[in-house]
Amino acid sequence: MTCPSGATPEEAQAFLDAHPEIEAIDIVLHDSNGIGRGKIIRRHELMSLYTSGRHMPISILGLDICGEDVHETGLIWDQGDGDLRAWPIPGSLVPLHGTTPPRAEVLMSLFELDGRPMTSDPRHALVRQVEAFAARGLRPAGAFELEFFLLANDRDERGRAQPARDVLDRRASRKTEVYSVDHLHGMLPLFSDVYAAAEKAGIKAETLISEYAPGQYELTLHYREDVMRAADDLIRLKRIVRAQARAHGVTACFMAKPVEDYAGSGMHFHVSLQDDAGRNVFAEDTPGQWQPILLHALGGLRATMGEAMLVFAPHLNSWRRFANQSYAPVSTAWGVNNRSVALRVPEGDVRARRIEHRPSGVDANPYLVAATVLAGILHGIDHRIDPGPETTGNAYAEDAGGPEIPRDWGSAIRAATGSRFLKDALGEEMHRTFTAVKAAEYARVARTVSDVDFDLYLHTV
Repeated sequence: MTCPSGATPEEAQAFLDAHPEIEAIDIVLHDSNGIGRGKIIRRHELMSLYTSGRHMPISILGLDICGEDVHETGLIWDQGDGDLRAWPIPGSLVPLHGTTPPRAEVLMSLFELDGRPMTSDPRHALVRQVEAFAARGLRPAGAFELEFFLLANDRDERGRAQPARDVLDRRASRKTEVYSVDHLHGMLPLFSDVYAAAEKAGIKAETLISEYAPGQYELTLHYREDVMRAADDLIRLKRIVRAQARAHGVTACFMAKPVEDYAGSGMHFHVSLQDDAGRNVFAEDTPGQWQPILLHALGGLRATMGEAMLVFAPHLNSWRRFANQSYAPVSTAWGVNNRSVALRVPEGDVRARRIEHRPSGVDANPYLVAATVLAGILHGIDHRIDPGPETTGNAYAEDAGGPEIPRDWGSAIRAATGSRFLKDALGEEMHRTFTAVKAAEYARVARTVSDVDFDLYLHTV
């Protein structure tokens, strides 16, 4: 049958001809948590992947963070755990850096056997929103920022995570080192490999920053006119950073809050809209006068954020990131050039006018984040929602009258489960799968007796 994703056998043959050294290929699709799942195939199997797809069990999209089946998704025994067909994403077949023997990677998406999208696949949720904008003559563009920690493989004497030593000379530092260029030099061998791997993957990884915690870094990504490519870049760059960190003897950590006394790691999403002529419709015509479509987009994002917070903060640890004076927003406030707000309009060239959506942690699934943000923008545009006054000061102290958002994981799960907006944003099947997986993970955590329990209660109650 014809590949429903649009990939062609000619692409695969051209890759094989250009890369005779490649012996195997990682085929990767992503579940609701953004975890890459799939197989490693041999070189001679690649052509059949492009002509016939590859059977994958439907249950692969109904797994929790531990890789266990979540029966409440309806994707396991309700459907007999039958096989569906995964197909390669056009343009995603790339060589991997530093693998022995040489390997490649291709991103996949899951389809029904008759070629219809399997809508519990997060990629399809984003495709739906992109198509909704296309119907209005608009194209979303954007980029994600990637914040993460480089940690030592071993914990400290109290069992806590500790910053990795420099890979250059094993020098140790427990200082924050924010924006220190000299501090970056100790990790340059690792980051040189990250940049080399990103280049092979067709990803334009750009500025490197030492961030606001010991061992924390940020990589920025080139702005994409295709928001799907922006999500692909982010999820693929996470895999690159993790692999190169491991090769250099340290651990790349994408938890939202691995260190209790310091800031967590965000995944800020920059987004704008272009019309059919390639014009940024958020860009104001007159200095100081915001476009109504930009204000309505901000209004929609504010109005829907409470129902959507589970997408932006999907794990228990995600909620440890939200604290006053932490660079993580605790309200729905919007503002210009203000890093205390949830929705920031950066200063700069008017032609690059965009919204920086700041609530998401780096542990969130970028496909679901992008789909939900786009749905919020569309909701605001369609209903002409007023965003309210701009926050010009400290949003941690202001915006008391703004829309309510959940304050913990359990509340976010309940809000998301009953949300009509989120069901429309993700699609009914993706919404059911995602919320069922989160509810199962919540139950797993709730029944787990942790070290904190023993520390607090063992000798005191």
